[in-house]
Amino acid sequence: MHSNLVMSPLPEVETKSKQIKENIDINYERAEQQFIELLATENLDKQLDAEPALNSEFERALSVAIPDAYRNGAGDGAAHRFLQRILYRINRLNLFWYDDLRHYVNERSPYLYKVRDQIETAWQEWELAQIDVAALQQLDVKQALIDRCAEDLDPPLSENSRYIQEEMSEVGYRHLLAIGSFEGLVESSHLPRILGGAANAVQCTLMRVFQEEYGNGRLSRKHSTFFAQMLNEFGMNTEPEGYFDFIPWELLACSNNSYLISERKRYFLRYNGGLTYFELSVPAAFRSYVAAAKRLGLSNAAMSYWEVHIREDERHGRWMLDDVALPLAQMYPNDAWELVLGYDQEKLMGDRAALAVVQSIREAEQATLSYS
Repeated sequence: MHSNLVMSPLPEVETKSKQIKENIDINYERAEQQFIELLATENLDKQLDAEPALNSEFERALSVAIPDAYRNGAGDGAAHRFLQRILYRINRLNLFWYDDLRHYVNERSPYLYKVRDQIETAWQEWELAQIDVAALQQLDVKQALIDRCAEDLDPPLSENSRYIQEEMSEVGYRHLLAIGSFEGLVESSHLPRILGGAANAVQCTLMRVFQEEYGNGRLSRKHSTFFAQMLNEFGMNTEPEGYFDFIPWELLACSNNSYLISERKRYFLRYNGGLTYFELSVPAAFRSYVAAAKRLGLSNAAMSYWEVHIREDERHGRWMLDDVALPLAQMYPNDAWELVLGYDQEKLMGDRAALAVVQSIREAEQATLSYS
């Protein structure tokens, strides 16, 4: 300790000190607001060429956030949140939101592509480092998929699932709906992005899943309509992204991963592996939500979305394994392990998001108790 009074700091200590000071000076909210303004700027790339300072605060935040989030371990939560929110704001331009057409003026901006790729490259390296990819490449893929599906179809009740079923309050249930609306109100928006191309049995099965998710073309039966009904039961906001600020970065990461692997056809197998896990595992999670709603004495409308999914996704899970994943493994024997990668990554990221959601619910309940 006393040596610091008489010695100059070592170079690595001095560098770390500068990084700490820079981190303190970073205001992620202000940087995100600057990025939002960039998204709405006409001729964004030309404007940046003429006035580079337009994105200075955002770029500085980006340069700090990426190493802070992905350097090692879990990383800095604020940095994760900032990066996933930025990535989502870029990715959502791939969908149409029935809003002002001027919101899409920069949908093909080279600058936005650069930012997206910069974040995705570091983020995906960090995500994949958590999976033993080499081991997946040695698997008997068909058997691995069959075994995983058998295990995840009806898993043991976790501590968090038990909490939801037995303890979560109505305040917590409403908070669950607020967070769930992020995906529930625009459900399956990624799926149609992989449906084009040469006709085959796999494509037709995916189309069947898509049609049922979209109520076979009837808005009244579309799954998002049932989610809106649940929100209406509590007088909550039914606009998509209405509770965007409630969304944990872990859930944003799941959405951004779906954008990535559905947009890039090279990741077709990964996407279908992930969708197999998602469709198969949803009923077990949603049964906990229904149990909570019944315990709380809520109306049928207040749990309708969960119940529709329990019925339909049990069927979708079987379709995805038998008619999509296993046939694709047969069709692409050298790359079939990517199906398992997609499956395992969806499960890993989904479990991480579920933990974050339950933590957010608990915090919302605690905040209500503090104010009462």
